[in-house]
Amino acid sequence: MPLHDKFGRQITDVRISVTDRCNFRCVYCRSADPENYRPEEELLTWDELVRVARVLRGFGLEKVRVTGGEPMIRPGVIDFISRLRDLGYGDLSMTTNGQLLAEHCDDLVRAGLHRINISLDSLDAEKFERVTRTRKFAAVMDGIHAAQASALQPVKVNAVLVRGLNDDEVEAFAELARGTGIVMRFIEFMPLDADRHWSRELVVPAAEVRRRIEARWPLEQIPHGVSETARKYKFADGAPGEIGLISPVTEPFCGYCSRIRITADGKLRTCLFSQEDHDLRPMVRNGASDQKLAAFIEQRVLEKEQGHRINEPDFVPPSRTMVFIGG
Repeated sequence: MPLHDKFGRQITDVRISVTDRCNFRCVYCRSADPENYRPEEELLTWDELVRVARVLRGFGLEKVRVTGGEPMIRPGVIDFISRLRDLGYGDLSMTTNGQLLAEHCDDLVRAGLHRINISLDSLDAEKFERVTRTRKFAAVMDGIHAAQASALQPVKVNAVLVRGLNDDEVEAFAELARGTGIVMRFIEFMPLDADRHWSRELVVPAAEVRRRIEARWPLEQIPHGVSETARKYKFADGAPGEIGLISPVTEPFCGYCSRIRITADGKLRTCLFSQEDHDLRPMVRNGASDQKLAAFIEQRVLEKEQGHRINEPDFVPPSRTMVFIGG
């Protein structure tokens, strides 16, 4: 039986965070403060995560994306992907920072991964270091090239643009797409940063990004599904590569939202900006049947928010930041 909310939106995909740990400390995501990870016993085990994924598959969900933190740093993630494949998900993807991708790319393909999203917020090694607070630029680029040479191509590369930080690289990113054939996606900065430095002045609107790219290379829009987050464009001159614009702040797409999230510690989130989590872990660990777990999920999804309210005067950022929610 399909899963719907009270606004008639069908839920077709889930993002499952497998860890809140990360080997990067991106300024728009995690604080530079000392570690504040969840204790390991609070995270769902692989078997528990597979059980939740199986119950969701029973509602006909087709798409699952494995996220973190950084999913590649949790031992067992490749086997988890193969278990998701065996559940019958037709679209299996992962979001990663790419640091460990080059050495594990072939294993991911063999496990059944269909697509991959790689975060890359600067093409300048020094700026990359400032954004991520790491010195792993070369490793990430190696990961991108390895994935683009594999069955995972075309790779999606995600850049979160922050005014005054990396917004001067829009054209360079577009040139990367033209030169490599990747899908270059620009994401507006959202109020999910751990240090609470977000302000509207730091947001680079998707419309501005499109204007700047088109000043150099005319674009043609590509048709997209109603629930897709990105507006997609190809280069009018026939060059390889693709541009994606994701604009949750300036052009919200909540009316067609088709996704829910499961956090690494077993919380169901019906919106990226939910003020409330719905805890599945006690049911998973205390003997609740799959039928009861499914009924609980169905009721919570029925109450899914109409929209994220970023642009409302009473908007309050969620207490959990991106690294705990899962991208």
